[in-house]
Order: sequence, then C-alpha cells, then structure tokens
Amino acid sequence: MPALVASDLDRTLIYSSAALALTMPDARAPRLLCVEVHESKPLSYMTETAARLLTDLGDAAVFVPTTTRTRKQYQRINLPGPEPTYAICANGGHLLVDGVSDPDWHAQVAARLADQCAPLAEVQEHLLRTADPVWVRKHRVADDLFAYLVVERELLHEDWVKELAVWAENRGWTVSLQGRKIYAVPKPLTKSAAMREVARRTGADLTLAAGDSLLDADLLLAADQGWRPGHGELADTGFTAPAIRALPERGVLAGERILRELLAAAGSGRFA
Repeated sequence: MPALVASDLDRTLIYSSAALALTMPDARAPRLLCVEVHESKPLSYMTETAARLLTDLGDAAVFVPTTTRTRKQYQRINLPGPEPTYAICANGGHLLVDGVSDPDWHAQVAARLADQCAPLAEVQEHLLRTADPVWVRKHRVADDLFAYLVVERELLHEDWVKELAVWAENRGWTVSLQGRKIYAVPKPLTKSAAMREVARRTGADLTLAAGDSLLDADLLLAADQGWRPGHGELADTGFTAPAIRALPERGVLAGERILRELLAAAGSGRFA
C-alpha cells in the first residue's frame, strides 16, 4: 500500500511573505510560486523546487493536507500536483473527501467535544472579556469548533498568553500562539485522530507527518515518522521524540527540505 503523508500547511509547506525567511543575498533567493490568493492579493508561497517535489509526492503517496484552517480558508489554496482525495481541516474537525466534509466524521467529533471539554461559548466569552483591545485586531470562531484572536505581536503581553493557557487547560482546551494568531482549541479536536481515520480508510501501513506548531505535536507523535522545521513553536520549545526529525532549515527552504524527506521516505516505503 502507498504511504500516507499528513502534512500541516502554513509555515510547514506554504509560507506568507512575512514567514519566508529569505536570509540569503537577493541574487541567490529561490524562485517562488504563489499558491494562495486572498482578496485579489498573493498570500502564500512555496519554492518552485518544493512545488515539483509536492507533485512527485502526490504521485508516490496518499498526500493529505492537514490544517487548522477552516474549510473556506483551505479551499483558497491551490497546491501543485494531483488533487488530494482527502484533506483534514479545522484541526481535525472536518475530514474532506473529494472536497466535501464527511458528515459522519464531523458528527463523531462534535459528540466527543460535547462530552469531554468546556463549551466553545465559555471560551469565547473569556477571550472577549480578558483580551486587551489595544493588541487584539480580530476575534474569530472557526467552523463553530474553536476560537482564535488576530493580534499585534509587538503589543501582546506574553503573560496573558500563559495565563490563558492555564485557564484553558483546566477546561479541556489548549492554547497555541502562531505568528499573529492565538488559538484556543479543544483538546479532543486533533489532527492525529483524523489522520488515523484516513489511514484506516486507505489501508496505509506507513504514516508520515510534518508540522511546526504545538497543534501539530499529536500528529507527529501519532505518525510512524515525523519532521519539524527549525522555526515555530515546536522548535522554540525543543520538542522532540525518537521518531521525529528536527530539521535545521527555517522559512520557505524548510518546506523544500521537508518535502525531500517525505518523498524519500514514501518512495522507499520505509523511514528515510
């Protein structure tokens, strides 16, 4: 059976202009391919080399885009390569099959959240009451599953994030700070559960994963082999495990390296 590759997207395979980390001389910068347009403006990129690698990976494995983005946010991404049969959105809350959310999977997730953690409304009210309007730009709810804030990082009080994490932990939720977004996500809402479901449906006996944030930790630990870049929450906290490879590359070149590793592992049918 082909390997299953479940990879995070933002700051793992695709990068905003602010996250590219093009530290080399301009003349040596890689050629970039725009893979997302939002409100008529280019938003996310990968290197042209990464685009070729992803196309090859789509032919060699069951590639499953795995993201915390909502379905609407995911669907504006135009990845190179074969159209994925499966995609995981909303941190595992939606399992897309040929672009359509599987209703049975979503119902299972909703039942699990209702049974195991505090309701979204309680978390949303806490965020609205305690977050300082000085540094909050937007309050958002994603697919009625979790909440996040868009903030001004230079004005954000880090102690507030730590206090929020403790408050959320006691209610069965977790907190993740990614770029300009602070996510509050129910603990039972995981990418790993959705990845296991795709593995069950496809019969894949080798699972490979990549990601950069704390919301990807469960995905990497659940896979047979995982990779993380040299940037992001996982790198900042020194996150590691025996089957997880910490790569040194940062920014868009990390996405290229991750795809090389995934393709080598998927093509050989074993760990790279």
